[in-house]
Amino acid sequence: MVNVIVVFPKIEDAKGIRNLLVRNGFHVTAVCTTGAQALNYANSLNDGIVVCGYRFQDMMYEELNACLPEYFDMLLIVSQKYFSEGVEMGVVSLPMPIKTYDLLNTLEMMAEGQARKRRKRRAQPKQRNPEEQKIIEDAKRILMERNHMTEVEAHRYIQKCSMDSGTNMLETAEMVIQIMS
Repeated sequence: MVNVIVVFPKIEDAKGIRNLLVRNGFHVTAVCTTGAQALNYANSLNDGIVVCGYRFQDMMYEELNACLPEYFDMLLIVSQKYFSEGVEMGVVSLPMPIKTYDLLNTLEMMAEGQARKRRKRRAQPKQRNPEEQKIIEDAKRILMERNHMTEVEAHRYIQKCSMDSGTNMLETAEMVIQIMS
């Protein structure tokens, strides 16, 4: 489920959008009237979508977008005047007056994109620093020498023990080194 932060200068507008989204199955994490409030909530989350207007008490949408964490997207709801002038690259926008159908479909499309990005990030192997990689390599080397395993077998053994014990590979490699040294 995607985190949605709604930001409009008038609290009534923000609550109206929130109520519409909640009624249609979206999880609205926060309702804000300033960019600073929105950033505060966004920084406490891994990813999400900010649904907002053009201008807030403390900043413009461009400033908010520039300060958002890496895995956040923005849906800008803007008057026809600003919509026709164009918006910042990478910002999805809808013209006012907004149609419920357009808002929900656009947000659903953005939520699917967020889910795709999240799956892609999770599928990437975790990057280990050289020190951690050395510990894992040392554990594999010990298993290869003592138990006559290939490198692939030693790696799979550490991986399986890690999964069975509910620890990460680094902790399991450290245990192998302690036990077998």
